Amino acid sequence: MKSFIGSLVYCLSLLLVDLCESYDLTTHNNPSQILAQSYAQRRNNALQHRTLNPAATDSQCRSRPLDLVFIIDSSRSVRPGEFEKVKIFLADMVDTLDVGPDATRVAVVNYASTVKIEFLLKNHLTKDSIKQAINRIEPLASGTMTGMAIKKAMDEAFTEKSGARPKSKNISKVAIIVTDGRPQDQVEEVSSAARASGIEIYAVGVDRADKQSLKLMASNPLEDHVFYVETYGVIEKLTSKFRETLCEVKVEIVQDPCMCEARLAFQRQTQTSLQDLNAKLAAVTRKVEQMENMLGRM
Repeated sequence: MKSFIGSLVYCLSLLLVDLCESYDLTTHNNPSQILAQSYAQRRNNALQHRTLNPAATDSQCRSRPLDLVFIIDSSRSVRPGEFEKVKIFLADMVDTLDVGPDATRVAVVNYASTVKIEFLLKNHLTKDSIKQAINRIEPLASGTMTGMAIKKAMDEAFTEKSGARPKSKNISKVAIIVTDGRPQDQVEEVSSAARASGIEIYAVGVDRADKQSLKLMASNPLEDHVFYVETYGVIEKLTSKFRETLCEVKVEIVQDPCMCEARLAFQRQTQTSLQDLNAKLAAVTRKVEQMENMLGRM
């Protein structure tokens, strides 16, 4: 008889210990703490099954396909160290884009008193290749012939022969102009013609850039297409701004399964369950104590 009761007590004791360990009751028999722990366990289990939109990447957005031409000022006013910062900005921009034959294609037009197409949309179709080409760009000389650079980009860089997609593909054509000076030629008419041809123009002014000229070049609305920074040292900060502007698909944010009304309902249900559990634990504890007393008297 003692052997049977001893075995029963031992089993009940194991059950009690297991329950205590599961809910951390051995030292903190507190319903509010049990509720918090149970909620956390339930929430963690739910989070393990959260998924992202399969169409999204691990970055927070991907750029829409573009035919993108950078038009960069390398006149004498742009010091060598500053021109290097412009190249870093271009490379950082490339890193934020989805580059490829069927995605974004990139070209660079370099200008001062003359204009040089450094590479065309069809020349480099990977990020590494584009960044290597950017790294090889050298500044030209004096002069700031911005209007001439825009016209050359429109007439030569944005053509199908140079790698731009046909209109039937419905690929956006975007020009990003980076300058720190006042144009020495007319920009209003040529910019208007470029925009009329379907080119969306962003104007980035640095330091001494003429803000009125930036407005004459850029597409509407101006507040979305004109940017200004005080020095080339902070131009890289525009990368995140352009990332938002050129972003096409954002990552789907999966809602927490235990939010708002569902969370409150879950908490109430859990609290009720834990109260029942506490009552059962108390009953088990009393039975164990009773059996221990019986064994003690035998």
